[in-house]
Order: sequence, then structure tokens, then C-alpha cells
Amino acid sequence: MDYPNHSSSTPEHLFNSYQATGTRSKSFIANVFAYMFLALGISAVVAYLFAENREWLTFMFDQTTGKPNIWGYVVMFAPLGFVLLMSFGFKKLSAPVMILLFIVYSGITGITLSFVLLTYAASSVFGCFASAAAMFGVMAFMGYTTNKDLTSFGRIMTMGLIGIVIASVINMFLGNSTMDYIISFVGVLVFTGLTAYDVQKIKRIGEGFDENGQVLEGDVKKFAIMGALTLYLDFINLFLMLLRLFGKRD
Repeated sequence: MDYPNHSSSTPEHLFNSYQATGTRSKSFIANVFAYMFLALGISAVVAYLFAENREWLTFMFDQTTGKPNIWGYVVMFAPLGFVLLMSFGFKKLSAPVMILLFIVYSGITGITLSFVLLTYAASSVFGCFASAAAMFGVMAFMGYTTNKDLTSFGRIMTMGLIGIVIASVINMFLGNSTMDYIISFVGVLVFTGLTAYDVQKIKRIGEGFDENGQVLEGDVKKFAIMGALTLYLDFINLFLMLLRLFGKRD
């Protein structure tokens, strides 16, 4: 990655510049993970509260048919809406609004995750969560420390993610258990790989550059929130894929 005006800098200036860049990057990464852990904490608390108070979930279902009502569909599709809003509204939304949206998003996601706690045995949930945390931590460390450019690798993982989405939609109609197993297995590989790629990308953003080496301009806090959202999605999806593969139902 090329940095501006290095050719005309003295060795001392170069050293100070790289040192400042490294410090800025570490601070940025710390903020990203702080926002991510905050969101995970909110989701976990909300999921637990709704799982323990099942009557809270009744507002999302028609009491006659047992099918989701309007509020049920809102809760189901709202997380996607929040992600799209934060992504496409990145330039126009202020940092405080982005933080608020991220917090609300993590809370609504927690409501949907409460069904996971009701569906799977507690031992499976904790086991898969611990496994996801370990895998996420290892790949995040690799993405942060590797000197190899993971851009091409990330593009392959992104194509894999698109394939998973398409296959999942198709299998919603087919209901094929074998296909579901394959999707979950591939999903674990994809989200594990995306973790390393996304952490490296976030590290570069912390240094002030995008994945193509271009200088970034904008609110650093907003970049940190979007980085946290990306890693949050990587972790949650990795956890859910592991649960679909190895989780035991109550």
C-alpha cells in the first residue's frame, strides 16, 4: 500500500508517520470491536428476555392461525431494512443516528434470536456460540496480522455468500434437508473466511485507506460503526450456521 509523499520524507519522518498510522489503526480497530461487542451484548440480553418471557412473543403471531402477523413480519424483515438503511445512507446519516440505528438493529435481531434459544438445547447454543467465538477470534487475528492481500480471497467469499443466499431462498420452497446441510457447511467456510478478509479491510480503513489503496474521507466514527456491523453479521451468521449443523433441538 502506497502512502502519500513518502518519497520526499526523511527516515525519521517516515518512522513517525508509520508509528502514528499504527496507533490510529489500533484505536480504530478497538472502537470497531467495542461497538460490535456492545451490539452482541444487546442481542444476547434481548434474546434471553424474550425466550424467558414467551408471552412477549405472542404479539408477533395471529392467535387464531398461529402464523406471523404484521408485527411478526416487521420483526423478521426489519434487520435487513436497517442494514440497507445504514449502508445506503452512510454518507447522509450522522454518526449518532448510525449508532442509534445499530443499537435498535441489534435489539430487533435479539428478538429473532430468541427463537433459537427456544428451538435448540441450551448446551448446543452455548457450545456453538463458544465454537463460533473461537473460530471468529482465530480468523480475526489472522486477518489482522497477515501481510498477504486478501482482496481476491474476499471476492471469492463474497461470491460464495451470494450463492448461499440464492440456495437458501430456493430451499425455502424445496425443504430439502441434505441441501440445508450443504448450505450450512458452506456457510461456515464462507463466514470464517469473510471474518479474516473483513478484519484486514477494517484495518486498512483504520489506516485511512480503502482496499484499493485510495485515501478515505469521512467521519471515522461512522466507518467504525459500519465495520462493527460487518463483523457482527460475520459472527452471528457463523454461529447460526454452526447451530444448524451441530445443534440439538429441544
